[in-house]
Amino acid sequence: MAAAGAALDELYARVLGDPRLAPYFEQVDVARRRHRLRAFLVGALGGTRPAAALAMPDRDLDRLAGHLAGALRTLGVPPAQVQAILARIAPQHEDRAPVL
Repeated sequence: MAAAGAALDELYARVLGDPRLAPYFEQVDVARRRHRLRAFLVGALGGTRPAAALAMPDRDLDRLAGHLAGALRTLGVPPAQVQAILARIAPQHEDRAPVL
């Protein structure tokens, strides 16, 4: 699925470039970083939800969602579809499971 790969690449670059979010992924090797973000993205795009949510405060999860929205818009995803994807990740605010 080339589109998901492109979205992951764009999201990965945005998150690692964000000084507030990068620390969540810095102490992890590159393959595991990508795995965490891929699990988040797959859940957001309608695949099976990851076994655990990303353990971050709501404000940082909102920031991550904003980067996801920006990445999807950059790839030409229609606004209504972006909103539907963001609605799928909103329930993670209720979850506070350990980081994958």
